[in-house]
Amino acid sequence: MATITGHLASFSLWSSSSPKFPNSSRFSCSASKSPLQHGNRMAYMDFPYVSPSHKDLMVDLASTLDTRLSSFLNPCNLPPDVQSYQNDTGTAHAALHLRSGLHSSPIDFMLGSWLHCALPTGGALNITSLSAYLNSSTDAPNFLIELIQSSPTSMVLILDLPPRVDLVLNPDYLKTFYQDTQLDQHRQHLDKLSEVKPYFSSSLYIRAVVSPTAILVRIETERLEEMIETHVGPIAKEVLKTWLDVCAFGERVVGESERDWLRKRDDMSKSKTIEIDLGSNLPRLFGQETANRVLEALKEVF
Repeated sequence: MATITGHLASFSLWSSSSPKFPNSSRFSCSASKSPLQHGNRMAYMDFPYVSPSHKDLMVDLASTLDTRLSSFLNPCNLPPDVQSYQNDTGTAHAALHLRSGLHSSPIDFMLGSWLHCALPTGGALNITSLSAYLNSSTDAPNFLIELIQSSPTSMVLILDLPPRVDLVLNPDYLKTFYQDTQLDQHRQHLDKLSEVKPYFSSSLYIRAVVSPTAILVRIETERLEEMIETHVGPIAKEVLKTWLDVCAFGERVVGESERDWLRKRDDMSKSKTIEIDLGSNLPRLFGQETANRVLEALKEVF
């Protein structure tokens, strides 16, 4: 996740969540094959397993980031078998899209991913994620969105601009990025809807690094498509706009000594992601060979 760090393949949030999602220690993909067969690769922007409104939202957000940040980013250079991969039985499939930032830009990298896995109990787990990380030339927050869905009527939404400094020691940071931008109005809007309930990750680390305005909710409704179109989509687009205008293009400059601290913090965050989330979950879902291939490719960037 942006500095939430559970984001790269989106595993920690669902594997350690409530009983409605699989427990990571017991989870395995079911034996029924997905429509994807060996040799056919699907790209990140395909989002082949989610609903139309879910796909439209993710395509819109990813396209917006690509367009606004295009001059700051290198092309995606991940190997084809890392951009799209699946397990031996064809029951789990994932895609990654990673564009690193130019040295002269404030962008560290932009990362998108989706995961599809057939569940032993029937149905499927679908996770779509998009994040943008800034480098140490600025201390502005990163951007993260994740949509985690295990049924047509249930979805977990994670949407945040995770802070990169201690908010207690930096009250101006809190005011600039969270109070003046009125980000909390989006959480308050969703909180008023009867279909929306708070979502609590069992990971204390996850709960420690999100911002005060983070949206972590579970949506339960037969009208999930309408909910995405009417509420989730507009809010996600507005939060991304805020991040682009205020954070990515906010021209907030930090001193060299602060950059050293930020660089160390960001490196620790990314290292923890690979160690905790990907290192344990990728082999279980995709096998050790595929896991090693993906991890090695990501470590070259991080």
